[in-house]
Amino acid sequence: MKTYETQKNQLEDSKVSVKLKLASLWTSFMFLYIYVDYFHLYMPNILTDIQKGKVFVFDITQGFIFIALFLATIPILMIFLSIVLPAKINRLTNIIAAIVLIPYMLFNLAGEAWLHMYFAAVVEVVLLCLIILYAYKWSRIKIENL
Repeated sequence: MKTYETQKNQLEDSKVSVKLKLASLWTSFMFLYIYVDYFHLYMPNILTDIQKGKVFVFDITQGFIFIALFLATIPILMIFLSIVLPAKINRLTNIIAAIVLIPYMLFNLAGEAWLHMYFAAVVEVVLLCLIILYAYKWSRIKIENL
């Protein structure tokens, strides 16, 4: 039996829905994604290459920028979609989006990569794997006595 003093010092541990966990993971992923791109601009010659119209081996064209924005839109929308989609569609959408983004995050290490990029890639892949895990293990309602 717990005394009043023991109960008074207990912290409440509220259950968090899978939807909120997924949205939080996508939000964390997006912050890291943005900061890696931002810090990348501090690397030598990057701004010079951008001014010359190059990113890595790619020419900066409308198509290149559209593809970059399209790929960034996936995790941006997943923050919202993780909250509003029905469970069955939500589960599948989160798994597919995370699986699609893992190779893309690793591709960002092609060419010259600094320590911060390797660190970010590891954390990004861990976050994406957690998204897959939470979505995959999403509990199902048990219907008994039907």
